[in-house]
Amino acid sequence: MPQRNPVLTKRTLDKDLDKVTHVEDAAKHVARRLVAPGLGLIFLGLAMLFAGVYVFDRPGAVLVVAAAALAAYMALNIGANDVTNNVGAAVGARAITMKQALIVAAIFEVLGATIAGGEVVKTISSSIVDTVQVPQATLGWIMMAALTAAALWINLATWMNAPVSTTHAIVGAVIGAGIGAVGFEPVNWRVMLEITVSWMTSPLFGGLIAAGLLYLVKTLIVYREDKIAAARRWVPVMIAAMAGGFMAYMMLQLAPEGRYPALTILLVGIGTGLVSWLAVRPLILRQAENLENRNSSLRTLFHFPLVGSAALLSFAHGANDVSNAVGPLSAIVHSAGIANGGAVGQPPLWVMLIGAFGISVGLLLFGPRLIRLVGEEITKLNPTRAYCVALSTAFTVIAASWLGLPVSTTHIAVGSVFGVGFFREWYTRHSKRRIEFIRRKAETWEIDEPEPNVHEVRRRYLVRRSHFMTILGAWIITVPVSAALAALIYWAMFALFI
Repeated sequence: MPQRNPVLTKRTLDKDLDKVTHVEDAAKHVARRLVAPGLGLIFLGLAMLFAGVYVFDRPGAVLVVAAAALAAYMALNIGANDVTNNVGAAVGARAITMKQALIVAAIFEVLGATIAGGEVVKTISSSIVDTVQVPQATLGWIMMAALTAAALWINLATWMNAPVSTTHAIVGAVIGAGIGAVGFEPVNWRVMLEITVSWMTSPLFGGLIAAGLLYLVKTLIVYREDKIAAARRWVPVMIAAMAGGFMAYMMLQLAPEGRYPALTILLVGIGTGLVSWLAVRPLILRQAENLENRNSSLRTLFHFPLVGSAALLSFAHGANDVSNAVGPLSAIVHSAGIANGGAVGQPPLWVMLIGAFGISVGLLLFGPRLIRLVGEEITKLNPTRAYCVALSTAFTVIAASWLGLPVSTTHIAVGSVFGVGFFREWYTRHSKRRIEFIRRKAETWEIDEPEPNVHEVRRRYLVRRSHFMTILGAWIITVPVSAALAALIYWAMFALFI
């Protein structure tokens, strides 16, 4: 066997090239993680330039431009943290991909914020702290501190994968900064009581509406002998009700107060629902062709209504939660005398655009972090349950936006998810219709159904209680933490700049 000649030279060049390759791979991995923060910083710079175009020749321009950057930062955090409310249910039900969900949510967030976000912005900017009792210069710094504190807390919560309420954060921050600056007297405690009551009741309403919708779906479709025939009949009706309700809300929101009587709005809503029913019924009939008579087939038929409800929820979220970013900015603009003669609390369009696009950019850059918690980990969501969650949340938030109440979209969405989960637990054990349906199927398939084991039933709860307590804890501490942080930031700003 011939001997191989020994290699007398070291392959130094190959080793060096391998090292360079490893360094390049590591640099690419790090660079990918820095892309989103880098794009976020670019957006903050663009927001400052955008604000500067409107205020560069005004006396308070520097303060307003700085506030625009903080509002944009707050909007990015809202998009990153609250995206779970909009599309978590749809993604968790696998009815829509992550990319599709983010695109739909981004578009409708902008539409909701710019079209219907004004009422809640006025509440945040001028109703929590009485602007009459606070000097205009002080009001600007109060709102600067509130924006900074709320944004920092939401950023921390997002990093910790905690879906906290951005509404709680900004309201608590405005109160804390206001108390830190001028004491307790200027705080409008009546408005705060209304907001607090809405915080307590809106998740309950969301959960009850979601449970009621799920009851209708189970009664009218799921536990029927011919599920597909029932779905062909009722899914178009559900879509029509969704479209009609949304059109009625848009008439209330966009028309001058009192322009249209209630009967006109009702008739327009019914007419829109009828047109929607006529439009989607052929589509549902085509989708239902050749589908097997089983629950998994309903995923196909509920795809369209689920996407529609997610879009509607994104619109509602933009209408309500844009105030958390631009409400303080609107107050700063008015305090600096740069509101172009608008009423106190009425936000200029360019202010709304910063918040609207900021939420969408934050959603696209950082949104997917929290989707799985709301969409998958609290309770299992299929398309029918996800539809109930999204639609109940959307209509609850829309009603609150119409009333000008800054409710927590996070509270309502998570409350709806829990409502669906707890209803499933109750329905699984107590529904006579379900028990009879299962018994008939067992006889048809010649399957002996075992007696339920009480301990096994308790172990296999359909709602994970640990997430309930974790989320509840995050909600409880958000207001006091953001308030205390805002007061500290105001005192620091006062010492440095005032």
